[in-house]
Amino acid sequence: MPDPAILTQLREQLRAMETGGFKRRPVLPFGIGALDKRLGDKGLRLDALHEVAGTTPDMGDDCAATLFMAGIAARAWGPVLWVVRRHDLFAPGLSQVGLDHKRLIYAEAVDDAEALAIMEEGLRHRGLGAVIGEVKRVAMPATRRLQLAAEGGRTIALLMKRHSREGVDPLGAPSAAVTRWRVASAPSTPLPVEGIGRPRWRLSVARQRGGDSFELEVEACDATGRCDLPAKLGNRPAAAGRATRAA
Repeated sequence: MPDPAILTQLREQLRAMETGGFKRRPVLPFGIGALDKRLGDKGLRLDALHEVAGTTPDMGDDCAATLFMAGIAARAWGPVLWVVRRHDLFAPGLSQVGLDHKRLIYAEAVDDAEALAIMEEGLRHRGLGAVIGEVKRVAMPATRRLQLAAEGGRTIALLMKRHSREGVDPLGAPSAAVTRWRVASAPSTPLPVEGIGRPRWRLSVARQRGGDSFELEVEACDATGRCDLPAKLGNRPAAAGRATRAA
């Protein structure tokens, strides 16, 4: 009989060859306990579709949703395919949340159907860390195709659903996405001096498999793509007291 240890070692070598030397992680956690523990998978499934939309059509919410996706992609492995419909991505802004322009591959689509087709092709390639697309309308069958294309791989799929002129809720239609997020800009972190502190976002999980919907305010992604919780409310009275005594 073959040595079990040798068989185990051989299986590991074959698995490494099949995945290009990367060990597949089932989920990508945010690293924030208050957020990860409320997600059914304790993070974002890598082999799945996740939808993101700005809470309102306001430009601030649209930018917040874009940077939220960029921060997620920054923490994924390898190249990132970003399928756009319009030229409004600002590379220095993406870099500030950890997504280096050298990792980005841009593809411009003429319409939503082409954007979804390019996303699906990217997911089936299996050589990308993340595939991001921006659309206004997408039917249930199309999201199911994206989900099926992502399953079994290690490429996270992020679909940004922009607001339309008709005012229709971008997350109102049925979808096969594993999680569906709304992102809104919030007042920035207060500073002890005049100026603008670290941006904050109000995250809302509208729907998720294996979990409930919830809302949470976080500080926006830093240069490593990671969000953080705002300073505890308990620290503010002490800080205010010190400011009063100093005055």
